[in-house]
Amino acid sequence: MKFYTFIALLLSCLLRPGDPVYAQQAALGPQARISVITCGPGTDLYATFGHSAFRVWDPAQEIDWVYNYGTFDFNTPNFYLKFARGKLLYALSRQEFPNFLFTYQLENRWVREQLLELTPGQKQELFTFLEHNNRPENRYYHYDFLFENCATKIPEVLKGVLGNNLTFDYKHLKESYTFRDLIQQNLDRNTWSSLGIDLALGAVIDRKANPEAYMFLPHYVRLQLENSHLGSAPLVSRERVILDLPETEPPTYFTATPLFWLLLLLGFTIALTAIDFGYRWRSRWLDACLFMGTGLAGLFMLFLWFLTDHSATAWNANLLWALPTNAGLALYAFRKPRPQSLRRYLYIALGLLGLCPLLWLFSVQRFSPVIVVLWAALALRYAYLLRYLNRPS
Repeated sequence: MKFYTFIALLLSCLLRPGDPVYAQQAALGPQARISVITCGPGTDLYATFGHSAFRVWDPAQEIDWVYNYGTFDFNTPNFYLKFARGKLLYALSRQEFPNFLFTYQLENRWVREQLLELTPGQKQELFTFLEHNNRPENRYYHYDFLFENCATKIPEVLKGVLGNNLTFDYKHLKESYTFRDLIQQNLDRNTWSSLGIDLALGAVIDRKANPEAYMFLPHYVRLQLENSHLGSAPLVSRERVILDLPETEPPTYFTATPLFWLLLLLGFTIALTAIDFGYRWRSRWLDACLFMGTGLAGLFMLFLWFLTDHSATAWNANLLWALPTNAGLALYAFRKPRPQSLRRYLYIALGLLGLCPLLWLFSVQRFSPVIVVLWAALALRYAYLLRYLNRPS
């Protein structure tokens, strides 16, 4: 799975084209209903976290629309550059509900609807807000995976329209989770997507999330609406299943997982290091690959931290083992080393690598469990190179 796919949803919800604004504001009829739609996870990474949207249904006006805050425009100038740097604007869009539902049928994803218990005046006010928000001058917003996305927009809009009459009850949340815990609830640890998330996101997501912050995920928006009140009455009158489809998991093969490939790398490193030890030699190709791979990873993490607007990529302790300077060192792997300067560098690199388990132990930042295998390979090679450089002339 390509890494930028994660940033997309780590960073986005379903892509939908924008709709023209409703030409004239309609007055909803007495049978009108407004609901919140929650869609189950899909097999593709962009769909892993599910989706949330509003639905407005009014038979008198022949309206059955979905208002979707998880859309963006591929025709945006410099789309990919803005996308990578977190500067791409997301938008509200509107589409016919049957078209919306058809997509989830094709993707074999369940869809549930929570009918909101609103007065006619509150329905009209919410509908008016959504229509006004859907105008071209109003629909765009700056996306943030944790604090401003298709899911967080649901409680934000409801609070903005219903005001202090709306209260959220958080008693249903029995456990306290960090943002990383909440993200990983939707992923299998031994997958490339899970590894990519743990590599890209820094220590900022290892703090405890307050109950309201849980609603950056559609699943927790749905749970929260079940435990919310409008005045003294429940906000949700009832929930119904529109598409009752089982969640499907794609077949997984151990040979396609990151753990398999990292174990292969570790085994290869152990074998070549043993041969080097026996022959008092240094496998420069191995050193070049290890240094270049970790160095490029570190450069990419620096890019995400300092050159993008992604708030979740800051203070990334993975840079302690994925040293960007390793990429420069790899260029000199085939030259005769200068023992004194290289020894100093290797001692520092080994020391920084040793800090990672300590930061994990004291919950400063949690790392991907599978990355420990790569740490072992790096530690072994650093230690051997120090022994090689310290040997008698």
